[in-house]
Amino acid sequence: MDADSDVALDILITNVVCVFRTRCHLNLRKIALEGANVIYKRDVGKVLMKLRKPRITATIWSSGKIICTGATSEEEAKFGARRLARSLQKLGFQVIFTDFKVVNVLAVCNMPFEIRLPEFTKNNRPHASYEPELHPAVCYRIKSLRATLQIFSTGSITVTGPNVKAVATAVEQIYPFVFEKFFSQIRNKDMYIRSREQE
Repeated sequence: MDADSDVALDILITNVVCVFRTRCHLNLRKIALEGANVIYKRDVGKVLMKLRKPRITATIWSSGKIICTGATSEEEAKFGARRLARSLQKLGFQVIFTDFKVVNVLAVCNMPFEIRLPEFTKNNRPHASYEPELHPAVCYRIKSLRATLQIFSTGSITVTGPNVKAVATAVEQIYPFVFEKFFSQIRNKDMYIRSREQE
């Protein structure tokens, strides 16, 4: 068994954040009065609008900037953003769907083994930082991918990155490092058992 052997790791995408622009001014009061499933936050100058299919929440500003959260894939995020633009067109706004971009992806992945965080951190500085008094996970950053991983002792890893591809690549890159620690733990345990048997 080695880190290069094919291992199927399920990466569950829990949230995709995207942004787009309407290229027109949006009257928030009109959206609040005539739109469906909306919450008008007048004090901060924005409207929240919820869609059921796909299940996303949009934050709408009068400038025409809209941020959508809650999708579970990049395709679903784009489909939801287009549906939202169509809803605004039906309210009478001259919406042009432009500048669509996925800005953040949150995903969870479970390793099939536990991870000893102090040892892992020691071997992976300066990329890894661990402060158990503040947070139970190791924070591991991959600057080239603009991805951050929260690694828990249970083997659960939470990944944030700019897109789905970066998240998948981050998991691929971290696997050999966490596997190496796991394999050394198993090897040390086997050596201990053998020495006990010889006694």
